[in-house]
Amino acid sequence: MKKKKVPLRMCVGCQSMRPKKELIRVVKSPKGEISIDLRGKEPGRGAYLCNDPSCLEKARRSKALEKTFGQSVQGEIYEMLVNQLNEGEYN
Repeated sequence: MKKKKVPLRMCVGCQSMRPKKELIRVVKSPKGEISIDLRGKEPGRGAYLCNDPSCLEKARRSKALEKTFGQSVQGEIYEMLVNQLNEGEYN
């Protein structure tokens, strides 16, 4: 029996490759709105972050999300990411 291929994505914070299901997806919609994609299926440009607060901090300091999306990311998005990491929603 063939093994199913696991899709890998790169964390914008630590630059490590991990399975897609282990990462948090932040998406820029076609309308230009940036939000957290809980399902992982929203249309638009996606960026992925590990479930680690240090990766989020690295991404914030290096402005990795801003570079990925080509626009500024509001502080609300970072606050929502911190809250979700603290709640353990993605663990």
